[in-house]
Amino acid sequence: MTDIETCLKKLGYVGVLDFATVDETGAPQVRNISAIHYAGTTLYFLTARGKYFASQLKNDGRVQILGYTKYKETIRLSGRAVEVPEYEQIKWRDILYKEQPYLENVYPGETKNIDTMFMLKDYTIEYFCLSTRPITREYFKVGSAEPLKKGYHITDSCIGCGTCQTVCPQGVIAAGVPFVIDANHCLHCGNCAENCPVEAIERI
Repeated sequence: MTDIETCLKKLGYVGVLDFATVDETGAPQVRNISAIHYAGTTLYFLTARGKYFASQLKNDGRVQILGYTKYKETIRLSGRAVEVPEYEQIKWRDILYKEQPYLENVYPGETKNIDTMFMLKDYTIEYFCLSTRPITREYFKVGSAEPLKKGYHITDSCIGCGTCQTVCPQGVIAAGVPFVIDANHCLHCGNCAENCPVEAIERI
């Protein structure tokens, strides 16, 4: 069983995370970020004010953060980042520089004043582990964020033929009226939906 604290610790062990944002044309943009400080459930990270990363965060705010462990665990954070208030910028920047000494080589001396800090307080976490059988999928929310429902659902149109059970790679569909998919172990592959003879399985 995983929890929020464990997910964040694992991201800290990974170190370098993928940060995805949306640019002014609506296209996805991804970069690797290691300058991250974890304070409770809040993530603080920095970039230079002149970078496209900073403008995308200011203009849109949506960010998705992804880490992948050697144990085949994917941890995905989704939320809206905000710029740290001006009166706290230096405080959090100095903490981050102390934890990540290489930053002094990137922005030595007064050049670090181009940096700006962002924080992520309200977000969802999706934990997905491929090294278990069946696979493990869990969702968590931090702050006021609400996780989006994902996966597949078997409707009342189910005729109980059991085809979905036979084609599920993880064997996580239980017989019933209708049959039921165990959402915590579902791959979201859609094999059940593609093979249902009466199209009783819907994507959420």
